[in-house]
Amino acid sequence: MDIRIERTATPAQKPDSTKLGFGRYFTDHMFIMDYTPDKGWHDARIVPFANISLHPAATVFHYGAEIFEGMKAYRREDGTVQLFRPMENVKRMNSSADRLCLPLLDEEDALEAIKKFVEVEQDWVPSNPGTSLYLRPFLFGCDEQLGLHTLQNAMFVIIASPVGSYYAAGINPVKIMIETEDVRAVKGGTGYTKCGGNYAASNRAGARAEANGYSQVLWLDGVHRKYIEEVGAMNVMFRIGDEIVTPDLSGSILPGITRKSCLEVLRNEGYKVSERRLSVDELVEAMENGTLREAWGCGTAAVVSPIGELAYQGKKYTVNNFEIGEVTQHLYNTLTGIQWGKIDDSYGWTVEIPKA
Repeated sequence: MDIRIERTATPAQKPDSTKLGFGRYFTDHMFIMDYTPDKGWHDARIVPFANISLHPAATVFHYGAEIFEGMKAYRREDGTVQLFRPMENVKRMNSSADRLCLPLLDEEDALEAIKKFVEVEQDWVPSNPGTSLYLRPFLFGCDEQLGLHTLQNAMFVIIASPVGSYYAAGINPVKIMIETEDVRAVKGGTGYTKCGGNYAASNRAGARAEANGYSQVLWLDGVHRKYIEEVGAMNVMFRIGDEIVTPDLSGSILPGITRKSCLEVLRNEGYKVSERRLSVDELVEAMENGTLREAWGCGTAAVVSPIGELAYQGKKYTVNNFEIGEVTQHLYNTLTGIQWGKIDDSYGWTVEIPKA
């Protein structure tokens, strides 16, 4: 794929890498590619970071025709920059695009675009422990016409932000509230996609949880209101007795890449792992009888986030004495070790970026 590169004449001053937070700063450039029915995907370009100009009737504003991905570039101790399972993100993006009837990307071209963009912006990949360059590819419809119809025009964009820990507490345990009023998604809907509408629909419950001192909500299924689905912006796993349980991908749960990686590591190391329906009643019973040994969320932004407290119907349950469990810590160490190149990548998950 031919990618035109226009470098900025006014590079931004890079932020203090010890005070990055998450998603607050952006790099000098962005990748853009357009889609039209007559040309398909065309005019791939890396240009200076700037506002995007769109018609007020653009489809994305009125009908939510938008999908996105989250991934990271990591700097190894030797200075090399690498990606973690980027093709998995590309494939999931196409799955999301198919559900929202947005034009699909050529997977090899999309991967090439991501790699070239990171190559151009690699000076923005921080090197402090726990930091990375967060990549946000997104795709949206931009037809200049009101009224529901098949999408004709679209835009694919990649922006990047140097980041630290997703949670201010870092790898410390967080408090989670089990949501009993709102639902996130139902089978047959868009729950398995990474589209903005899923997150917009979760804002109210998230705000209630935050007002009560909780980091995120734990969603129940939208039909029975009893089966565990996922935690806010992450998948979730529980260690009950000697079994590690995570909700199965029933169509309303995002097929997380970190989730997939955790499962592969655990199975490879001989743990008993089950992908199945887990009712809130079973979870409460495990909390009450002491067999819930660990609980954690997993996702690109936080990697692995231990859960120290769960609240349900007015009761609070402490998990593992509000400490990081051994499996949770092991998964965090293993995944981040591979991502930052501190341990050998025996799975073949990393993709090295050429030095500029």
